[in-house]
Amino acid sequence: EGQPVFVHAGPFANIALGQSSIVADRLALRLSDYVVTESGFGADVGYEKFWNVKCRYSGLKPDAVVVVATIRALKMHGGGPAVKTSGKLDAAYSTENLPLVEKGCDNLRAHLEIVRQSGSNPVVCINAFHTDTPAEHAVVKRIAEEAGARCAISRHWQDGGVGAVELAEAVLDACEDGDDSFTPLYKPTLPFRQQVERIATRVYGASGVTWSERARERALRLEGDDRTQDMATCMAKTHLSLSHDPTLKGRPTDFEIPVNDVLIYRGAGLIVPVAGAVKLMPGTGSNPAYRRIDVDVETGRVRGLF
Repeated sequence: EGQPVFVHAGPFANIALGQSSIVADRLALRLSDYVVTESGFGADVGYEKFWNVKCRYSGLKPDAVVVVATIRALKMHGGGPAVKTSGKLDAAYSTENLPLVEKGCDNLRAHLEIVRQSGSNPVVCINAFHTDTPAEHAVVKRIAEEAGARCAISRHWQDGGVGAVELAEAVLDACEDGDDSFTPLYKPTLPFRQQVERIATRVYGASGVTWSERARERALRLEGDDRTQDMATCMAKTHLSLSHDPTLKGRPTDFEIPVNDVLIYRGAGLIVPVAGAVKLMPGTGSNPAYRRIDVDVETGRVRGLF
């Protein structure tokens, strides 16, 4: 619809930063009064790294933070049937069930508390599906507003920009109402294991952190190495739960975060504590498929996808 869009960087936030680049943000800020930048995989994973890593290096501060929610996801976090990658979606996700939505909003509350902890104004965007009901939307709106967040329904998938006007107005309002209270969760001088402990307890809601022998040995070496003092802590954790366990939905309590390993990426400037059994994404092969994909300038057709 005419707005400039930058697609620049974007590693997944459950194993890396999950952000568009600082370069992209700075370019966008030169072109517009308002810039929407992504921090993927929820407030516990993507936003935590935006808050404590990207903003630390860029010096930029958000005026508002949008948390996107769907009725289906809230139902899943409320105890809905397991969702499989194949097969028909259970009818519970396409028929009205207000108790399931309300229970699932415990998860939404946790994300909003993470955002507010950073000092930013949260806005809940209900990404509306055609199977949602007005009563289900009303439950989410009530709970979001009770938690101190603005809430808007967006149907951009159906109506384009017109379908997102309500959301845009809520975001503008949140930006105008912002102040200068945005604050990092920890100072970079805080010892490494204490940084991990703070993220686990204050962001994930864990009771503490357990370290494998290998992880503890590496952490001790890091804390005694002056060359790592300027590196950033970048947690590797599942995005499917506030905890390390993807099967724990809603708002888990009474759990500890197990750190099984600590990886060091000196080129990227990242120290990566690996929590739980999260799989690290491999790099591309020596001859990746994108090299064989192109657009025919005569017909506009894409070649090489199949």
